[in-house]
Amino acid sequence: MNKPSTNPLLCDIESGMCEMPEPIVETTKNVVSAEKKPLKVIYYTDPICSSCWGIEPQLRKLKLEYGHALDIEYRMGGLLPDWSYNSGGISKPSDVAHHWDEVSAYYDMPIDGDVWLEDPLDSSYPPSIAFKAAQLQGAKKAIAFLRKIREMVFLQKKNITRPEYLRAAAEAAELDVDRFEQDFPGRARELFQEDLALARQLGVRGFPTMFFVDENGQMEKVYGTKPYAVYEQALLGQAPAVRKAPYATNWESLFAVYPTLTSREFAELAETARKDADPFLQQLADAGALEKEGSKNGVLWKRK
Repeated sequence: MNKPSTNPLLCDIESGMCEMPEPIVETTKNVVSAEKKPLKVIYYTDPICSSCWGIEPQLRKLKLEYGHALDIEYRMGGLLPDWSYNSGGISKPSDVAHHWDEVSAYYDMPIDGDVWLEDPLDSSYPPSIAFKAAQLQGAKKAIAFLRKIREMVFLQKKNITRPEYLRAAAEAAELDVDRFEQDFPGRARELFQEDLALARQLGVRGFPTMFFVDENGQMEKVYGTKPYAVYEQALLGQAPAVRKAPYATNWESLFAVYPTLTSREFAELAETARKDADPFLQQLADAGALEKEGSKNGVLWKRK
């Protein structure tokens, strides 16, 4: 695959990074520090970043093993402001479709690029602002909302800039939908701008980007989608005394924590061979324990 230049929707598979059209220059250091737990992770992401979808297995495992010692703070970076540029080999939404199919195969995560042919998005700002509105109702519900809109865009080919899909995701995440829609044009938009401002201070140049921050404000940055060991090493480098917590790897326990899992996610969290994951999960679906949502490039399994 050719390395992209500056188009944010052409993610560089080698680096695991969806880069911004123009690099952001770091101007301020140590602007945050860990507070309640030994470590804070500032996670810069975007709802339509395919590399961020690729990181979900590692991120979910990090939460299971080290959630007791770290707070993960989700920040929106504004991957696609609009289509007012022509770079990186694409000039219109339809050019992204094949690239997303390639990324899906590389990360082994279901992504259907046909959304860019059937109902293309003109910006990632509306779903980003919607996530900030969800955050106003609590971190747990906001993460559930983000997961839902990602499933919508990557598997279901839904244009998540549309209000009806954002509302449906808010309902699925058990948000107060009226409050969600009231917050969207006001406070949520302000919070999104604050995220963009902090991104400039921290020198964020693409997604995913994680900052592992200790109690003194010292940071370790990890750019791009990396193997799990890279994130674990960054965490332990900042908080050497932290120990991983054991967690139950049986399917019932995993689906109790995460109601939906891709095959790759299940294999990662259950610590089982990837080739064994689909047959096992299919048996559970045949027995009526799980629901199976298929897509062109993979499967999402749901707890019943």
